Amino acid sequence: MDWRRRAICCAGMVLGLAWAATGSRAWADQNYSQQVFFENSLSPKSYYYSAAGVSAPSTLRLVDGKLPVETSSFISAPNALRLEWRSAPQGGWAAEIRLYGWRNRMLGFPGAYLWIWVCAPQGLKAADLPRMALRAPGQPRVALWDVGQTFSAPLKLGAYAHDLAPGKWIRLRIPLADLRTASVDPFDPHRVNTIVWLQGSADNQPHTLLVDDIRIEDDPGTVAVPAAPNGVQVKGYERHFDVTWEPVNDAHVAQYVIYRSVGARPFQPVGVQRPGVNRYCDYAGDTHMTATYHVTARTPTLVESPPSEEATATTHPMTDDELLTMVEEASLRYYWEAAEPHSGMARENQPGDDDLVALGASGFGVMAIVAGTERGLISRAQAVDRLLRISGFLERADRYHGAWPHFLSGATGRRMPVFGQYENGADLVETSFMMQGLLAARQYFKNDGTAGRELYDRITKLWEGVEWSWFSPASANGTLYWHWSPEYSFFIAHRLTGWNEVMITYLLAIASPTHPIPASAYYEGWASQAKTAQEYREGWGNTKDGNLYANGNTYEGIHLDVGVGNGGPLFFTHYSFMGLDPNSFTDRYTNYFANNRAISLINHAYCVRNPRHWEGYGTGTWGISAVDGPEGYEAYEPKPQMDDGTIAPTGAISAMAYTPEESMAALKHYYRDLGAEVWSIYGFRDSFNLHQNWFSGIAMGLNQAPMTVMIENHRSGAVWKSFMTNPEIQTMVKHIAAENGGK
Repeated sequence: MDWRRRAICCAGMVLGLAWAATGSRAWADQNYSQQVFFENSLSPKSYYYSAAGVSAPSTLRLVDGKLPVETSSFISAPNALRLEWRSAPQGGWAAEIRLYGWRNRMLGFPGAYLWIWVCAPQGLKAADLPRMALRAPGQPRVALWDVGQTFSAPLKLGAYAHDLAPGKWIRLRIPLADLRTASVDPFDPHRVNTIVWLQGSADNQPHTLLVDDIRIEDDPGTVAVPAAPNGVQVKGYERHFDVTWEPVNDAHVAQYVIYRSVGARPFQPVGVQRPGVNRYCDYAGDTHMTATYHVTARTPTLVESPPSEEATATTHPMTDDELLTMVEEASLRYYWEAAEPHSGMARENQPGDDDLVALGASGFGVMAIVAGTERGLISRAQAVDRLLRISGFLERADRYHGAWPHFLSGATGRRMPVFGQYENGADLVETSFMMQGLLAARQYFKNDGTAGRELYDRITKLWEGVEWSWFSPASANGTLYWHWSPEYSFFIAHRLTGWNEVMITYLLAIASPTHPIPASAYYEGWASQAKTAQEYREGWGNTKDGNLYANGNTYEGIHLDVGVGNGGPLFFTHYSFMGLDPNSFTDRYTNYFANNRAISLINHAYCVRNPRHWEGYGTGTWGISAVDGPEGYEAYEPKPQMDDGTIAPTGAISAMAYTPEESMAALKHYYRDLGAEVWSIYGFRDSFNLHQNWFSGIAMGLNQAPMTVMIENHRSGAVWKSFMTNPEIQTMVKHIAAENGGK
């Protein structure tokens, strides 16, 4: 996905990979996001999504201005939050817990009650509990400075609790109907995004309250004990254990609880997992640990199933080659296990909207399936079966002049205009990402019997149906337009201009056997020297460096042939080159393997120099790319004005083909030193910021596949080879070579 547009619009040998079930409880992330307000903190020491203010002589214990994380007592392992205060006369304090607003999270809690688990380690009288108010977005007014926040009048929590016995957890039940607005506009408690705790009785005594597992849901009443999970398995890697189980089909299950025992010690809870996800990563950090696990299913009221059967495994040192396979395998799970079950397509992000599938990310997932097959993580028969599901869905899905929308409903195949009114039809760039993947798969599986031939024919028909030339009307002046809408035509009129991630769009348009654009469009459009192209590059790069496509300057001591500024976000070097082999592609300006390597080395050297002195930056922590950061999506680049300390693991890991030594150092550092916060069931998390003590809680479809694919391209070149053997691609390369003057 184009980072500028995102900023504008969004301000056999199967290693545990299994197809997600299609039942009602499968991948219930949307349900989870409409019930859970807080479960646990990914960040150690303090909770990133919190803030506080204190007026002396009252006191409130904070860590870096945020609420501390409690790890010794909790409801949802492995932690809770800690409120530690002294309320004094003439003083005051307030602390807020904000909802983690991950990408595409719908704000809407249909339940009737706010439920909060609390515990007072030393005991606490109900009258000494703090007060609480809620905040929610309202309707913004015409004035641009009005953000439309609404808030409730404070409630006395003591009205909803008895005295708290020392160390005993109780669950508070607060009817949303009790909340009254204290703001100018009406307050809707079902859209709450902030819970504010504030000073209650000013008794001038120290108090501590632990808070955990905050939910908004209906009263469940009396529920039966859930069944125990079956089929528990565990596998040890170098420093983590991967635990899996079969789902429990019970609508009352709110969490799976994962218990671990080491040696003869009793089982202790080490984590929880949301319903619909039947895998947990337990990062132990020990290369010689033997651990035994069992799993339970439990309700929000802590009605817990009997434990499952036990499973035992041992961690062990791993070679570089084994570590690479581990990362490929984990990242592939996003497209294999977390895929939308009807279509087989990749969801935009997880947790996220269950039905929202992303076209480009799915194309990357197709290439990840090719890479996983080459590595022996899935069988060829399994891969072909999945790809037949995906191609069948694409045959039925909405298309406009052969191009698909950016987002589709996985259940129906209908368009989902997430980015607004005018971007509601064809997305040529996302279509090119999908087609890059399909063409690689077409060649890789073409000899796999009847099913392989059927897949070949389906992909060929889809490929031939894309009307690339339609997206280069006279008004585009020899370039390609990104979007077309059946209602609004080329209203957006966004011309595709390099250098960025959309090179593959021009190359496929030139390669098309049915609706091609001329090879001259490569230089007239993609590498255009026109004034509009120069202004476009200067506009997003805030520099004249590279405004004529060619660059020629030196950054961090490294010469750069092509690129705006010092090259831009690292994903520019990945998205078009997962199938297209940059070793085999040279134009008038550069060889693209050499150029992509230069951009990667510049990124690495910038992080080593670390001009803004961010915590953690260095030889093992690099990879600046466009990604969702602490405050949402940002177009991060390796230059001070576009760098806030956020690192995208996909940046350095997906550069493995270009910078194997530097990327391997990052892989080892991320896994071995930061693993507890950075490693998850889908491999490396989307991003992290050590300076701000922030770690992403989501996995992104656009970012997991490049790690699998580019690692495999480094190891075997399998995806590159498959894509480049398409005869249309070979013809396209020759045509562009002719435009180069035969070079």
